[in-house]
Amino acid sequence: METLSIIIPIYNEEHNIPALYARLKNVVSSLELTYEFVFVNDGSKDNSITLIKQLASIDPAVKYIDFSRNFGHQIAVTAGLDGCTGDKIVIIDADLQDPPELIGDMYAKMQEGYEVVYAKRRSRKGESFLKKYTAQVFYRTLASITSISIPVDTGDFRMIDRKIVDVLKNMPEQHKFLRGQISWIGFNQTFVEYDRDERLAGVTGYTYKKMIRFALDGITSFSDLPIRFATISGFVVSFIAFIIMLYALYSRFILQDYVPGWTSLILSVMFIGGIQLIAIGIIGEYISRISSNVRKRPLYIVREKTTTSKKD
Repeated sequence: METLSIIIPIYNEEHNIPALYARLKNVVSSLELTYEFVFVNDGSKDNSITLIKQLASIDPAVKYIDFSRNFGHQIAVTAGLDGCTGDKIVIIDADLQDPPELIGDMYAKMQEGYEVVYAKRRSRKGESFLKKYTAQVFYRTLASITSISIPVDTGDFRMIDRKIVDVLKNMPEQHKFLRGQISWIGFNQTFVEYDRDERLAGVTGYTYKKMIRFALDGITSFSDLPIRFATISGFVVSFIAFIIMLYALYSRFILQDYVPGWTSLILSVMFIGGIQLIAIGIIGEYISRISSNVRKRPLYIVREKTTTSKKD
């Protein structure tokens, strides 16, 4: 009999954990599978880890990994993948925006021979216009500038086969963008559609600052277009500067009609300086990620856990 692992990253979700656990139990009880719930406490400031330990004390299927501090959502999911033992693995957030009941449909698709089944959103309730619009722009921009097909309107809510997890363990990037990595790996992938609910309780841990950082991780991990943009911008600015130089020489020696222009000089300097700063910033983002990978620090530090990795 196959084993199903459900990985749940947790950050200040004490009000959602009981309802999530109850709904997950109802789902897995309808499947002829052994199962485990792997909660990854990502440095929560509330009573999340206390609730998880209480569940673990009464249900042997509940396992947990408790981080020493907050390491981020993608790292928490990675720790769950490292610690799970299932043949099929589900990644789901604890806020109940993604319905656990969809897991049954995902598993049915897996039985058809797929290795990855991701959940594709038809609608997103309870989110601001700005958040939905920026997410829509980001995912479509990322899809257009990368060489791989990263599905739009999807998150990390998906079911994957054990072979996908084994490949992910050999991809030790410090800046994780798991949905992109899973798309890059390949194999047979499909989707199920759903309407995303609003958060049951609490507030999202994904601030706009974290969303920007997450977007940069996705772009720099799977696209060289920003670097090419910096290079092309350099050539374009150099060409414009060359044309301006020719015009200045023509005005000085042919037309004999020139006035020393403070405004044009300042505008030229600011324009060229702006392009240079943009280029340096883009290059710096890539160098920063290279530096992080070279240092090879551990992705996360565990305070306490009850999981053991599946042996190869």
